[in-house]
Amino acid sequence: MSDSQRRQISGFSNPTIKRLKSLREKKHRKREGHFLAEGLRILTEALDAGKTPKLLVVVEETELHPLAQKLETETLAAGGEVIETSEAIIAKLSGKTNPQSIIGIYEDHPAPLAELDRSSSGIWLVAQALRDPGNLGTILRTGDAVGAGGLILIDDCVDPFSVEAVRASMGAIFTQQIVMSPWSEFLDWLRSGPGQLVGTSLNTDTDYQSATYAPPTFLLVGNEARGLPEDYEEACDMLVKMPMMGKADSLNAAVATAVMAYEVLNQRRK
Repeated sequence: MSDSQRRQISGFSNPTIKRLKSLREKKHRKREGHFLAEGLRILTEALDAGKTPKLLVVVEETELHPLAQKLETETLAAGGEVIETSEAIIAKLSGKTNPQSIIGIYEDHPAPLAELDRSSSGIWLVAQALRDPGNLGTILRTGDAVGAGGLILIDDCVDPFSVEAVRASMGAIFTQQIVMSPWSEFLDWLRSGPGQLVGTSLNTDTDYQSATYAPPTFLLVGNEARGLPEDYEEACDMLVKMPMMGKADSLNAAVATAVMAYEVLNQRRK
């Protein structure tokens, strides 16, 4: 790809660089409707999922990997822009001292709850008041791994399009449908069609491996510190728990989601 098709930016004060850096903050992401993803692996996963960056940022005077060259070609072909800049500016955009050499800017893509096709998958992941972006990203990876239909975020969750969550998702942000919904709206939607709501809780004697999961199964995990509210548990079709053989009383939210998702998947495989 000819460098003449790139726009070169060398100054930290450039308005474009300032705008891209602002995408590290939620209020600016919401205003712009765009988010930042970094690294060749994640951007390649996006391309494989049919997502092309609106803007691609590459390090100047660096020979691009063939996959990065493909990204550049596809970005330009789709009407996007390619910017060439310094490693120092890339680091400023990334927020890391050892940044990846390529960054993409994408349109965020939350899906409306009403448009979800619950029959498209036998497993759906649901998280309530999740606060840690690493957990959110890991849950997205789990969803991709088990072939889940997507992740439904209930109430006030961490932004799935934050740099940290996108990084932790390792590209699953582009393969999983993401919905953000208040609890009451989600429950009304769920009860309007088929769907088994299964909550993880210590307030039950039902072992997660003894339960029978009916598709589509909606696996509900609560806040990392507080778990699920009592009325949310009461609304579930079934509560299950995983055995805790040590002194800890609960698993990390992302780990618990993965254990549950694979149990549901394994029942279907049998």
